[in-house]
Amino acid sequence: MQKKRMTKTQERAERLTRALRDAGVRITRQRTALLNVLAEADDHPDAVELHRRSEEQVPGISLSTVYRTLSALEDQGVIQRHQFEGDAARFEHAETEHHDHMIDVDTGKVIEFCSDRIERLQAEIAAEMGYEIVHHRMELYVRKKGRDGSVSADGFREDGAQD
Repeated sequence: MQKKRMTKTQERAERLTRALRDAGVRITRQRTALLNVLAEADDHPDAVELHRRSEEQVPGISLSTVYRTLSALEDQGVIQRHQFEGDAARFEHAETEHHDHMIDVDTGKVIEFCSDRIERLQAEIAAEMGYEIVHHRMELYVRKKGRDGSVSADGFREDGAQD
């Protein structure tokens, strides 16, 4: 009998469930709903948003259960916590490839990106100073440029010139 190939979401849910079991955490109906929501998430939800999404599947899940479960998953290394400036902690899957983040300061939207140029430049700078990069995290706080070159709240025009 041939096994069906699991989807990415199913693989994530399985990995998250295994991590909780390894941590000695009981897998309840509420936690299963949270794990499914987390497995489906391709954005960077905070605990309150994860709670809201889980509540839609299984009413009655407490916010404290969400926080405890997220802490256990983070301790097991299967999710990463991001504390972006001025915002609640957000979470994403740890198995993703290295990437950096841009945070839109007006909307709170988190945009993932990867730039080989930036990675090379960082490595060059570290090497010039006698170091090698072991780990890094880059967060760029951004604002959409005005289409007409108008000055944004920080005093910069679309062309990057400062008024």
